[in-house]
Amino acid sequence: MRRLFATALLLIVPMTSAVAQDIRGMENCTAEKQMDRRTGCLQANVEFLQQEMAKLKRELQNQITAAARDLAAAKTDNAALKAALTKLEGDVAALKAKAEPAKK
Repeated sequence: MRRLFATALLLIVPMTSAVAQDIRGMENCTAEKQMDRRTGCLQANVEFLQQEMAKLKRELQNQITAAARDLAAAKTDNAALKAALTKLEGDVAALKAKAEPAKK
């Protein structure tokens, strides 16, 4: 789970680094001259990024949950198809066994 989240984050970071100041919610803190205002600006940016990461984590978890549901459904379908195939193979074998004595 952590590795998947880290991978998703690594995919997002390069896309956003090229346009770092174009991210809605991010502020350019280097323009502030007073240290307390710069600190507040940086804290706001950190809070914004933490909220974005939490949102991405929720979205990713929803996708993982949906994929797990789809996989479980596919496994159930696969088991049903295997059972049907086994039954059909048995039926074919029985028909072949019936047909062979009739030929002789």
